[in-house]
Amino acid sequence: MTDIQKRFDRILAIYMHLQAKPVVTAAALAERYEVSQRTIYRDIRSLMQAGVPIYGEAGSGYSLVEGYKMPPLQFTREEALSFVAAEKLVEKYTDRNLAHHFTTALLKMKAILRGNEKEQVALVGDNFLVRGGRHQFNEKLTHGTNILIESIAAKKCVEIYYSKPSDKTPERREIEAVGIFVESKFWYVLAFCRLRQDYRQFRLDRINNIRILAEDFGKEHPELSFFLSKRHEVPTTKVVVQVDKEMARYMEWDRHYFGFQEEIVTDNYVEMHFDCMNMENGFARWYLMFADKGRIIEPESLKDVVRGLLSSALEQV
Repeated sequence: MTDIQKRFDRILAIYMHLQAKPVVTAAALAERYEVSQRTIYRDIRSLMQAGVPIYGEAGSGYSLVEGYKMPPLQFTREEALSFVAAEKLVEKYTDRNLAHHFTTALLKMKAILRGNEKEQVALVGDNFLVRGGRHQFNEKLTHGTNILIESIAAKKCVEIYYSKPSDKTPERREIEAVGIFVESKFWYVLAFCRLRQDYRQFRLDRINNIRILAEDFGKEHPELSFFLSKRHEVPTTKVVVQVDKEMARYMEWDRHYFGFQEEIVTDNYVEMHFDCMNMENGFARWYLMFADKGRIIEPESLKDVVRGLLSSALEQV
């Protein structure tokens, strides 16, 4: 592809991007298309010279004049918000090539949204993260996820009836949903709980009933990434184990949930290194499934925890 073709494709892509979002900064465009901000400024000027009504300036972001959009189709609000879930899941669970083409196609669909719909899609998009490996879906999630996405976009409170493992009866909560994410095979909503007056996360498969309320959020909330980044500040423990090569392949599915970092493969065993946030209750219990084919290298405290769990189990036999 020649430089002229590349520039033409990039300018067209920038045009589509401007139609898909209410405000776009030169820095974000430069990062997305892997060029300098100076190149983006030139591309923006080319679009303006071609008659595209762009307003804004370097440093503050660019927008298309309201009402300037491709006319033919209109999506419902629910269809527009569903773009968010589709895009995040494709980005996470498909190869990069397919994800790239899907994102490009989705930008074209977003381009014809009305101004307020673009803002809502952008808001939900910033607060819908998919993390971790394989995850489990549940029949309850379809309805619940739709309502939560709607509540985030409209900034409306939600009523849920939530069952904790220790509760016999679901507890009513009113929450202000911040964002939705997938982690360790489960879907969660992170929200401000009005009962506890603090931020909590709720597993969606434990929500028995859910409905959106007419009441608006009582406060502004940080983005979901702000809360999730806090988790990385939790102290971790370095763990090293050696496992029989035949058994090690069965550990690959779940090891990332326990802070897996790297492995060293030898002729007889696989040495795995972890940074664990919950060594005593999480990692130790998981390791017991493979303990007869493994050996703990470090730390010594993990050996004591595993011995304690085995002793307690033997007392129950």
